[in-house]
Amino acid sequence: MPRTTRRTTRIFCASTLYGAATLAAAIESGLFGEADRRLLLVCNTSTTPETTPALDAMPGFAPLRDHFDAVLSWNEAISPFHPGAWAPRPDDVPLFERHLRLLWDLGEDRVELVLESLQVAPALTVAELFTDAPIDVYADGLMSYSPTRNKLDPLVGGRVRRLLHLDLVPGLTPLLLTEFDVPAHLVPAPAFRTVLGRLTAAVLPELPEVPVEAALLLGQYLSALNILSAEEEEDLHVRMLRGAVARGHRTVVFKPHPTAPARYGRALEAEAEKLGVALTVLDTPVLAEVLFETARPALVVGCFSTALFTASAFYGLPVARTGTERLLGRLTPYQNSNRVPVVLADALLPDLEGRAGEEPVPADTLNELVTAVGFAMQPRLHPALRPAATQFLSGHLGARTRRYFHKRRLTSLGLPGGIPERLAFLPRNATARRVVRRARALRKAVRR
Repeated sequence: MPRTTRRTTRIFCASTLYGAATLAAAIESGLFGEADRRLLLVCNTSTTPETTPALDAMPGFAPLRDHFDAVLSWNEAISPFHPGAWAPRPDDVPLFERHLRLLWDLGEDRVELVLESLQVAPALTVAELFTDAPIDVYADGLMSYSPTRNKLDPLVGGRVRRLLHLDLVPGLTPLLLTEFDVPAHLVPAPAFRTVLGRLTAAVLPELPEVPVEAALLLGQYLSALNILSAEEEEDLHVRMLRGAVARGHRTVVFKPHPTAPARYGRALEAEAEKLGVALTVLDTPVLAEVLFETARPALVVGCFSTALFTASAFYGLPVARTGTERLLGRLTPYQNSNRVPVVLADALLPDLEGRAGEEPVPADTLNELVTAVGFAMQPRLHPALRPAATQFLSGHLGARTRRYFHKRRLTSLGLPGGIPERLAFLPRNATARRVVRRARALRKAVRR
């Protein structure tokens, strides 16, 4: 009997419209070879996916849909579990793989995976279920410049062939998955803008009238990540508004995060009324890049949103950041994968208030800075980066860069900038702590 050739099915996983647009640009650029089928697996990872539209239900998805033979839902496949929390027991992996092959009509297909955020569910779960599938990883935003969040099983990390990413920070080399020597490949910016142009054209009929050349404020819903409280995040938005007004902007557009509660615009509306500013709150869940295409903002303001870098690198729009200094102190643990994106925003983007001492970090030290932060975050994954981190900290740790490193972290790693070695015993010395407490009590008594 003649030998039959196995069909190849490539499964692309995406949780955001931005990520799906990146995939479409990569496909159009010929970064993926031929496959018998291309399937888009949509993952709705919002806190309450039952009340939040998935990316295939958002305005602008239609032109992206044409790049795939079918659209699947991961949420439906694992219902009633949440995609960010569910993973099968190891003994059940073969059972669930068979289930998915039946559910998605994969049969005996050779499966290839294209995943985002491989170190966490749902991408990690999909990779573990298809145990022999080769993997390509793509970066949905600035995360490619961070080291891998968790130590990956070599049975997963060893299958990764390459990392695809947008050139959001020209000249900066991604750290993600470099512990497996995964090469990085750029998704061409012109192809990405072409895809966004078609997406924008599809959205226009549903887009309300938005003032052109206004200041655009970007919300991120940081309280959902437990980085800020809801009240602090509202205060951050008000600070964005005041900073834009101080720069002379009298027309402002606020684009909240698609999953943020409606009340997030109310504090802004009250402040805008007090300042006499025309404020438009955009409730339609569209990408910020749609506004870059249609409204050409005079200024884009945010905290550490990827859209700030897209605006600057791909659209040539002026941008400004605010609130990053608070976040650098709030992110826990130190190896939180949002740290490098926050560092990049703080180091490279102009400060909204134009405060002294907030000038951008010199571009020729950026790779060294990110290397040092990356080593401090994941020293066990990247022990070979210690000499480079030591060199940077020895020569560049000053008032502008110290905020990127916690003294306790530097001390525990034996890096420059930590507590001097001869004094390192003090925090653990009970006698020293008693002396300090008595001195503080005596000082308080004298003040009285």
